[in-house]
Amino acid sequence: MIKREKYLNELIKAKNDGFPKVITGIRRCGKSFLLKDIYSSYLMQIGVKENEIILIDLDDDKNSRLRNPIELGNYVRKVTSINKMNYVILDEIQRVYTIINPTLTDGKIVLAKANDTETISFVDVVLGLSHEKNIDLYITGSNSKMLSSDIVTEFRDKATNIHMSPLSFEEYYNYVGGSKTEALYSYMQYGGMPLAVLKEENDRKDYLSNLFKTTYFKDIIEHNKLTKSESLDELCNIISSCTGDLINSERIANTFKSIKHEDINKQTVDKYINFFVDAFLLKEAKRYDLRGRNEIGALRKYYFLDTGLRNARLNFAYSDEGKLLENVIYNELIYNGYSVNVGTFDSIEKDKNNKSIRKTNEIDFYARKGNRYFYIQVTDNINDAATRVREYRPFYMINDQIQKIIVINKPISETRDENGFTIIGAVDFMLRFIK
Repeated sequence: MIKREKYLNELIKAKNDGFPKVITGIRRCGKSFLLKDIYSSYLMQIGVKENEIILIDLDDDKNSRLRNPIELGNYVRKVTSINKMNYVILDEIQRVYTIINPTLTDGKIVLAKANDTETISFVDVVLGLSHEKNIDLYITGSNSKMLSSDIVTEFRDKATNIHMSPLSFEEYYNYVGGSKTEALYSYMQYGGMPLAVLKEENDRKDYLSNLFKTTYFKDIIEHNKLTKSESLDELCNIISSCTGDLINSERIANTFKSIKHEDINKQTVDKYINFFVDAFLLKEAKRYDLRGRNEIGALRKYYFLDTGLRNARLNFAYSDEGKLLENVIYNELIYNGYSVNVGTFDSIEKDKNNKSIRKTNEIDFYARKGNRYFYIQVTDNINDAATRVREYRPFYMINDQIQKIIVINKPISETRDENGFTIIGAVDFMLRFIK
């Protein structure tokens, strides 16, 4: 079994907190497995009886009548013991349809339309059941209604949201074991989607490519009511090739025009990027002024939630290990609870004509968690003199007391150089240093 201890611990912490637990995340990242197998096993280990764990799969045709929200609420109340705490797991909750309040339809069940207001949906059922003293409720789903971050706002402050990602590198290595160097290379190429990890190499490629085409695009198109996907598809390819680059919507629009010879405006680019972010496929890293201490500007970086999905968009033909490593490091920092920005600051320097010019300097990541603050540069190696100068330069220029770290894609232990900078291998950084 692939362990998901971070999310199990979050569930344990939220157990019996009086709120429904809403598990969100990209499709196929392991949400149902977390609840049905990992968490249910934990509950039984601490003494909860099997009949006190009610699993309802709303995607099963045997439970089709429970897709009626009234029927679902009544059924759960009927099968739960009054004098005991019952742990109710509703999987594929999006299959519950929205109806017009039956008091307005003479008791008849009438499906609601988009503009109807007096309705009953799965949100009402979830909130209603969570008020029952004998029910601790857990829900998840897998289509656009549950993939979108909109679901969090549906419940506002009335639910505990546990957001799940594919396997982190730590989770991946704990499962596969063996050579850490080989594990990191494989992880950068194929990512941590649980079902992909369990497949052979060639099958992984097909699985990830088909997952993107037949599932994620379908969900985004459905959720955002798009009529065609050609532009969305090409923009995704462009962003995939620009992973780790500072970009804005105007640059992407210009790239799109040069590739497709079609015009697309900045507003459409922004809208489409937000679709990917909202569906948890992409994460946005904004720039942070390290001297002014605030987020700035329209330029930002985008990283894929999973590098395997990113590589699938490029048919696994684009193997820039520096960009892939940067993406993995970013995800691992987020997984470990750090706030992460692209660090930036301006300096006044002399050009070749001895004229003063303003220059913008960039540090890959400014990461902070509690009282830990890091400047991080990620690079494939620093053996080349030109690379070493490029990676070190921002650290020389900023010259403050925050710890400065060079993460290298090599199996080396943590050391300090003559400048006081920390030099560390990527695996050691992710599995030990940032804990």
